[in-house]
Amino acid sequence: MPKPLTDQEKRKQISVRGLAGVENVSDLKTNFNRHLHFTLVKDRNVATKRDYYFALANTVRDHLVGRWIRTQQHYYEKDPKRVYYLSLEFYMGRTLQNTMVNLALENACDEATYQLGLDMEELQDIEEDAGLGNGGLGRLAACFLDSMASLGLAAYGYGIRYEFGIFNQKIVNGWQVEEADDWLRYGNPWEKARPEYMRPVHFYGRVEHTPDGVKWVDTQVVLALPYDTPVPGYRNNVVNTMRLWSAKAPCDFNLKDFNVGGYIQAVLDRNLAENISRVLYPNDNFFEGKELRLKQEYFVVAATLQDIVRRFKSSKFGSTEVVRVDLSTLPDKVAIQLNDTHPALAIPELMRILLDTEHQTWEKAWDIVTRTCAYTNHTVLPEALERWPIDLFQNLLPRHLEIIFEINRRHLERIANLYPGDHDRLRRMSLVEEGDQKKINMAHLCIVGSHAVNGVARIHSDIIKATLFKDFYEVDPHKFQNKTNGITPRRWLVMCNPGLAEVIAERIGEDYIRDLDQLKNLLEFVDDDSLIRDIAKVKQENKLKFSAYLEEHYKVKINPNSMFDVQVKRIHEYKRQLLNCLHIITLYNRIKKEPNKNWTPRTIMIGGKAAPGYHTAKLIIRLITAVGDIVNHDEVVGDRLKVIFLENYKVTLAEKIIPASDLSEQISTAGTEASGTGNMKFMLNGALTIGTMDGANVEMAEEAGEENLFIFGMRVDDVDAMDKSGYDAMEYYNRIPELKLAMDQIAGGYFSPDQHDLFKDIVNMLLHHDRWVKKLIFLPSAMVLIPLSSDPSQQNPKEWTKMVIHNIAGCGKFSSDRTISQYAREIWGMEPTPLMIDYSNPCPAM
Repeated sequence: MPKPLTDQEKRKQISVRGLAGVENVSDLKTNFNRHLHFTLVKDRNVATKRDYYFALANTVRDHLVGRWIRTQQHYYEKDPKRVYYLSLEFYMGRTLQNTMVNLALENACDEATYQLGLDMEELQDIEEDAGLGNGGLGRLAACFLDSMASLGLAAYGYGIRYEFGIFNQKIVNGWQVEEADDWLRYGNPWEKARPEYMRPVHFYGRVEHTPDGVKWVDTQVVLALPYDTPVPGYRNNVVNTMRLWSAKAPCDFNLKDFNVGGYIQAVLDRNLAENISRVLYPNDNFFEGKELRLKQEYFVVAATLQDIVRRFKSSKFGSTEVVRVDLSTLPDKVAIQLNDTHPALAIPELMRILLDTEHQTWEKAWDIVTRTCAYTNHTVLPEALERWPIDLFQNLLPRHLEIIFEINRRHLERIANLYPGDHDRLRRMSLVEEGDQKKINMAHLCIVGSHAVNGVARIHSDIIKATLFKDFYEVDPHKFQNKTNGITPRRWLVMCNPGLAEVIAERIGEDYIRDLDQLKNLLEFVDDDSLIRDIAKVKQENKLKFSAYLEEHYKVKINPNSMFDVQVKRIHEYKRQLLNCLHIITLYNRIKKEPNKNWTPRTIMIGGKAAPGYHTAKLIIRLITAVGDIVNHDEVVGDRLKVIFLENYKVTLAEKIIPASDLSEQISTAGTEASGTGNMKFMLNGALTIGTMDGANVEMAEEAGEENLFIFGMRVDDVDAMDKSGYDAMEYYNRIPELKLAMDQIAGGYFSPDQHDLFKDIVNMLLHHDRWVKKLIFLPSAMVLIPLSSDPSQQNPKEWTKMVIHNIAGCGKFSSDRTISQYAREIWGMEPTPLMIDYSNPCPAM
């Protein structure tokens, strides 16, 4: 097997990575040694590889600092409208290589490290992923920050600096085991603490209504310490800021009893306050009503809004005097985007500030809030929607509960005037849900308190208007919009797939990196044998490289000439890894039945994390590993079918597997996946999609041509019709022999010989309580019975690669630059600019 080119070797041939000038390389080497000596206090005799990584990171960071300072100066001087993206998750991944790409430093850094006798890829692998997100929602926020900087928007990302991010996943005896992600253990060279902007955040206490106004008193205070991370745009010298808050106990926390015993305990109790930013909740698409989570949501909102008001009031750079005292112009200078309902408390908190601190009237305050805030919905799953118990609210945030009650009273008054006598509508639209335990519906709060509400794919936006938020859409149709998600082509093509980025640049130039719509120009070359050959060659090189990675890190040897069939995403019933599992078992049975047939070799890889408390998802992982154990050791099957569970799937692993994939599994039940962004990453990197008409798959099929994807299964309307007509799993089980065999093997212990009933819960769920998988498994058009005419394994290589070109050419719509441009123009009232910051004099005399 020929040895694949390293990324370093590839980059030396690549123009899109920036040229390595002699002066650049010399300066980088000098600064590298300076940081090793002065920052890390090491010399080459005692320095470790980690020291070398930190020296390189600090060297690259130096190139950010001037641009960062100059960008912020520019914003203070020009005073543009600013957008604040509030998110409880930012799934950033690694920063070093992304920064080198965006600053055009990659070739120079490669050459400098080579001359220093170091291996760039080794150094990059030392960096920890900043895993401050569960999956798509957090990664979308990261892509959006990249696009906002690249489009010259004055933008800030605000979130929490979790001490422990999404857990590290280990597979032990086939089961998922969670380990804490101590990503800050060795420090983070990219962040800068800003203690001068520390802000108090209040909890608990009680509300007093006095002649001088409302006062929230006897509260417990936690301090929010900001850490800033630079976010560079693509080669425009713009560097925006992501500000993450860390919880700190004040010095007098619980120090009321100052005897020795009380003092020691009080110091130890400081941890209770600082737990707020300790750990990311590892549940996505499932709401868990824990007090700590509500504390996290208010903590980030309260600190951020103080920061927003402070910045709004400040004058030009260098002056600390308050120049704006009238907050009525806030919506002209500030846009707040709520990334799902997690930061929904921004609405009552901004009301509290305007009413209690700025002494605005209710009407004026409400006008400011609704013109400032906008809300993005990310899910239609009922169990994912946040509903906080009123008792919890009353205890933790008593003033905010009062404000929410008043918002609701006025809202219901309006609805009652519009629909007199329609009490059921009032119940459905109330912010307060009645029942055994009264709860606040946070999605309803977001809709009422925002001027814009958007879904994240066209089909998703249509569904929320027709079902989830139908009543609200009928009242305020002008609020509802669609903003189909996107991905940044800098990380998800230029950085992770340099070979393909260069092949494209050779045909259509390099401007597509800023304007992904230009990829459609590839269609002129769809019959060009040289392009077909080059794209196939890049894919094979990526597969060889990933095969070597698997062999080194997973100790499994796979056939790099097999079809790489990949499904990587969080493990959840609606994402239907179980459907994939049944497909694997059916393929296995077919090969066993006809071992002499000419089967296309296939390596099926599944990766993703299950929420620690999600029993079914963990059992699905166990089934995948169990099936893999049987399939991979069956000599009759050989290398014609291999099954691999990719342990600890994260951003960095995605950057390796996606460029190597042939087939992308996007098989959620129609109407359940809001959008998906992994589907777009695979499409951009030359993998073909097999999937349902769900989420952004619908628009991908439109852009690339449905004939260039493998679409199967029911549409949303079919799913709704089945829900209404009823469904009997046993009917299909008894009617389809291949399906019956697969289910019997799972139930009978074929894949769990040491514990025959290990998967009884899965079998019982599929046959009697299935919510998700039923919509396709038991239909003739399911993957297990997909017609050969649309079977990916039946395509000839040249036709396959032509389909790949159609897919890549159709990716223009799925750039996060397009998404953010639409947010800016249609929601935030801002205009993207081809801004090129002049940072030649970043620190003028003050």
